[in-house]
Amino acid sequence: MARVKGGVISIKKKRKLMKMVKGYRGARSRRVNSAQEALLHSLTYATRDRRNKKREYRALWITRLNAAARTYDLSYSALMNGLKKAGVEINRKVLSEIAYNDIKAFKPYAEMAKKALKK
Repeated sequence: MARVKGGVISIKKKRKLMKMVKGYRGARSRRVNSAQEALLHSLTYATRDRRNKKREYRALWITRLNAAARTYDLSYSALMNGLKKAGVEINRKVLSEIAYNDIKAFKPYAEMAKKALKK
């Protein structure tokens, strides 16, 4: 059998790796071993942070809703409980956008929640 050399394939692998780490600082963008390690870490962080981003946005929406609810003498939990009892099916994302962009448009929701809690 003829001897197979892997030169072409290894060069392609290195070229692909170096293209992915373009923009990294120092040896991480120039040396193959450093670049490979940096890339593995960065891909791990990217995967982790795609999950964390969802948590962080939900926390942001809740913080905004709590702040808006406090202006109408409600807590966040009372607001959400009142809206649930009133049968209002609006998610936190949309509700927080309303509260953030137009506090006057948020007032009916706060009043609905208060009425539902009194019953």
